[in-house]
Amino acid sequence: MAEFTVFADGLRFPEGPVAMPDGSLVVVEIAAGRITRCFPDGTKKTVAEPGGGPNGLAIGPDGMLYCCNNGGFNYVTHPSGLLIPHGQADDYSGGRIERIDLETGKVELLYKDGDFGCVLRGPNDIVFDAHGGFWFTDHGKNRPRERDITGIFYAKADGSHLEEVIFPSENPNGIGLSPDGGTLYAAETYTCRLMAFKITSAGKVDQAGGLGGAGVPLYRPAGYKFFDSLGIEQCGNICVATIGESGISVISPAGDLVEFVATPDPFTTNICWGGEAMKTAYITLSGTGRLISLPWARAGLPLQY
Repeated sequence: MAEFTVFADGLRFPEGPVAMPDGSLVVVEIAAGRITRCFPDGTKKTVAEPGGGPNGLAIGPDGMLYCCNNGGFNYVTHPSGLLIPHGQADDYSGGRIERIDLETGKVELLYKDGDFGCVLRGPNDIVFDAHGGFWFTDHGKNRPRERDITGIFYAKADGSHLEEVIFPSENPNGIGLSPDGGTLYAAETYTCRLMAFKITSAGKVDQAGGLGGAGVPLYRPAGYKFFDSLGIEQCGNICVATIGESGISVISPAGDLVEFVATPDPFTTNICWGGEAMKTAYITLSGTGRLISLPWARAGLPLQY
């Protein structure tokens, strides 16, 4: 088990960590429908309350915060005390992408279900590219006896373009780009596969990249594991938050397991980096409501913005 420091606790299913230049971390609290800024001294400040299920976050080229909102989950509390998402919320408010002013907390609806002919059920995670656009996954929603079939999207930050580039994708969750921007990675939760897609131009992938379509399965672990969100190291390794037998699975671009960093929360959901030389990892332990930090063996990849 990795030794770590609790950066913040008492959070309601935190996810989507973003390391800020001042040493603070911005996270979503999915179960509370809010976005929270956590400071090194242990204090917390509400940034915005978009409602629904704010999920993945990224800073855009305009300095605004871009949020994948999944529309909300129901939750159950396990006998162990863990908070666990449990299907589509009774008050589900629809999948959407929001743009949020970090200073004022103003929430702007950028894309919603039906825009540009696209179906948005549960947008989950997001990454910006060097062109100023962003990729995002739609994890979909579970309902009694049915589960959405969803895809992976590309959009422009000014609200002028939204496209489902990859369909179908099996419950995609985490998403990231290789250091050279030439490969898109996406983690599927229930299949527990890490997929790789060859990018051919801004917002486009090779649709015949694999036998089954655009993507090539890069890695799948054994055991009781499910993949969640992911981050990329400067050397190109893909670090996938792993639920169940919990921790961070570090996978090389060739598809080999480099190491597995174990964590104490079955709902280990995301990772980002900050600090000196980008060698401090910040990990969300969602079931127990904690954001932790720990030294990392290799440097994390700086994001575009």
